Amino acid sequence: MSYTGPGFDPPQPRRSRRGPLTVALAALVPGALLGWAVYAAVGGSGDDEGSGSTTASASPSAPASASASSRTSSPAPSASSEDEKPSAPAAASGPLEGKVVVIDPGHNPENFKHTAEINRQVDIGTNRKACDTTGTSTNDGYAEADFTLDVAHRMRTLLEKQGATVKLTQDGDRPFGPCVDERARIGNEAKADAVVSIHADGSGTGNRGFHVILPGAVDAGAADTRAIVGPSDDLGTRIAGNFVRVTGSAPSNYVGDGTGLVTRKDLGGLNLSTVPKVFIECGNMRDSKDAALLTSGAWRQKAAQGISDGIVSFLRG
Repeated sequence: MSYTGPGFDPPQPRRSRRGPLTVALAALVPGALLGWAVYAAVGGSGDDEGSGSTTASASPSAPASASASSRTSSPAPSASSEDEKPSAPAAASGPLEGKVVVIDPGHNPENFKHTAEINRQVDIGTNRKACDTTGTSTNDGYAEADFTLDVAHRMRTLLEKQGATVKLTQDGDRPFGPCVDERARIGNEAKADAVVSIHADGSGTGNRGFHVILPGAVDAGAADTRAIVGPSDDLGTRIAGNFVRVTGSAPSNYVGDGTGLVTRKDLGGLNLSTVPKVFIECGNMRDSKDAALLTSGAWRQKAAQGISDGIVSFLRG
């Protein structure tokens, strides 16, 4: 989810207390470091709004042609049984019974048709920002918005089997958006125990790996994240550790200093949240090696499992 736009700040350096986070992730999930090692051995290395990459060059409306091409001239990945949308069963009894999880699939497959609406400025507390963006795509035209919905459906199935009540901010059921402020409001009004916004980055070739975006402490206008910084930090750390363990993917080699964790204060979906919330950039769609993973149904299932396992870990304490 790459963009540049009003009020964009490049990713802030991790606070010094985050220096040991690579070790912390490994301690949290015993298999994490092994996953990183395997990844390296075989040659391994945005809401609405964009990634923290300073190499990204797309504007909020610029990716529209890429998204449009994914529905016209550029073929999407071929369908198979592993790529089909899982059905959404009714919530079952289980360890997460009584818990509410909101999944926020980034962007919307139809945003590119509604540039005027998604470029409308909304208040994010610290400043005003575009309602939403079209998101990015792979070089072969697989749209980020399609990726995020697929992973969200898989996560919903997994979490409902654990007994959670799962809500999506959008399910391809609206013409555009929702805007960043509404995405936050959906989680707030649901009184969600955890909210995760799903994305894939649009950074430069050679930039690989995932990163989890945490809310920074903001107290400005309609935004006050101070109460959720701590629990969101815990949620994000657990997701990062489990994502490594399940997918074998390494943390980003271009933001986060190898921790897979980045703190930002410029994202409306985080700034306006009153419940624990993080973003995850699952990989870089513009790098061919990461794109090969992101377009694989089998890998997307692993991604959904890793994120869901992190949520389960957070909710169960």
